[in-house]
Amino acid sequence: MELKINGKNCELNFGVRFVRELDKVAGVSSKGISLGMALTRTLPALETYDPVALSNVIYAGAYANSPRPTLDDTDKFVETDEELEKHFDEILKEVHNSTATKLVAKNLKA
Repeated sequence: MELKINGKNCELNFGVRFVRELDKVAGVSSKGISLGMALTRTLPALETYDPVALSNVIYAGAYANSPRPTLDDTDKFVETDEELEKHFDEILKEVHNSTATKLVAKNLKA
């Protein structure tokens, strides 16, 4: 999936590395120990169109881009996006179809 951020095409990937990157920005930690859980917490937030969740997902999914958009860049993208609802829906579809993330998405629906 691609989005145009700061006038540049930005490819988003939703594999295992995406989950690791999402854990860095939205994961749970206790006493300095990372417990992960970002995907489990983020999917319901995406379903309710939470803009912070969308920005975090875009940032995490953009890990392979050089240069990678910053979190500020993804925040500004979400704040000014004319097709915000469409992008929420597209990203949710991609996450539900990715081999690495579809089981989590399926289990949350159950």
